[in-house]
Amino acid sequence: MSSEYEKMIAGEYYSPQDAELRELAARSRDFQYCFNQERDSEKRSAIIKEWFGSTGENLAMKPDLVCDYGVNIHLGENFYSNWNLTMLDVCPITIGKNAMLGPNCQLLTPLHPLDPVERNSGVEYGAPIKIGDNFWAGGGVTILPGVTLGDNVVVGAGAVVTKSFGDNVVLGGNPARMIKEIPIHKEEKA
Repeated sequence: MSSEYEKMIAGEYYSPQDAELRELAARSRDFQYCFNQERDSEKRSAIIKEWFGSTGENLAMKPDLVCDYGVNIHLGENFYSNWNLTMLDVCPITIGKNAMLGPNCQLLTPLHPLDPVERNSGVEYGAPIKIGDNFWAGGGVTILPGVTLGDNVVVGAGAVVTKSFGDNVVLGGNPARMIKEIPIHKEEKA
């Protein structure tokens, strides 16, 4: 039989009132408080490395940061986020190397049943977010549950990404659509 945590990260219905999940959430709130009060950027990075599931060595994140658990967030090398990042991680959020997120971005994995009886019962579920390398999100970008973005994706300010896209694209709008492809210049071999 699966635990509520295992059901949660698998995208199945789970109870957020489960004792293990409540403990994980309380642990996350403690880290969140410490991170958001810390003025020293190196100390903030150390907090993230202890809090999150995995990170690269080089990361820089500004407060305020909000997340559900932290343990389901995996950041690649050279991660940067500006002010007011929200990462709701009931399912894994995985971001590759060389990512830059502008202010007020949201990565949201939770979902709730559409049926009002099921929704009112308190069960929830989610879908993971996966983002490749060399990602750039402008201010106010929202990425919804289940979205996968390839490498070298740029998302314009204020966009709401509701579906997945491949490599080398610029996205914008609500719902986000492809604005153009990004030509990738290959370095000449010596």
